[in-house]
Amino acid sequence: MIKYFFLLLTFLVLAVSKSTAQADLQFDKRFVESEDRWIAFQMNKDSSYPFGFIYIDAQAGLTFNYEGVFNITESGAFVPKKMDSANVKIRLQPNNVRVAFIPNDKFNELNIRAVPEWLRFYKADTASVERLYRWGFMYNGWNECAKALTFLERAEKLNPGYKGLAVELSFSYNCLQQYDKARSILEEAIKTNPNDAYVNKEYIYTLVNAKNIDQAIMQFEKSLKTLKDDQYHAENSFNILGYFYKQQDKANFNKWYDILKEQPGSSKMMKQYADDMKAGINK
Repeated sequence: MIKYFFLLLTFLVLAVSKSTAQADLQFDKRFVESEDRWIAFQMNKDSSYPFGFIYIDAQAGLTFNYEGVFNITESGAFVPKKMDSANVKIRLQPNNVRVAFIPNDKFNELNIRAVPEWLRFYKADTASVERLYRWGFMYNGWNECAKALTFLERAEKLNPGYKGLAVELSFSYNCLQQYDKARSILEEAIKTNPNDAYVNKEYIYTLVNAKNIDQAIMQFEKSLKTLKDDQYHAENSFNILGYFYKQQDKANFNKWYDILKEQPGSSKMMKQYADDMKAGINK
């Protein structure tokens, strides 16, 4: 029975050898750059390298299929020690870990195929709006917004009304500072989902960054009256506060600093940023 362990992956580098054999491994790739690639993590304290295959699971997102470890001989050969029973799959989270692509000419030594046989089960449905949306959602989560758009815009052509697609598209456009595109999408989304707190949040963010501050404030005040979900009120007021800080508008900054303090759900970090800005603008 296959065991799945969705855990945050952290391999601590305890020792690093400078042998010439390691020249084949360049630890400079992020997880999100490694889709459908065989990769190795940096060396363990026993001089072995954990390795496996990174792919996308439609539900779990970017996933590492752990195959085992290998050692590198003085001659540069890769000698594997693969697992016998459990198939360990680890869900990957955004972080600063860097991995190395395993060179193609080492596949035979590791007894692996360039494309694992089991991967076909995850590639059976790659063109549906559901799958394209999930891919875009995942890449946005890794802040790879341009790549996310390649999936989300294809999904939009299939079904522009797919649930969650409009706000995910606008997230990508906002990330890429294409605020006019985001605004156009969100204005329609607000009409059909006026009580969606996440849509409102993204819309207010768009208006603030497009420098439509009066409209952003109007939308914020409207959301206070109409939305039952108040989880984004603090974030919305913080974004407006940030606008006035950038403008060095002390009067409006202090006003929105007080408004922010009244909102539920503000994080410790958000409060610290607000305090730092207040100290700066009131010098």
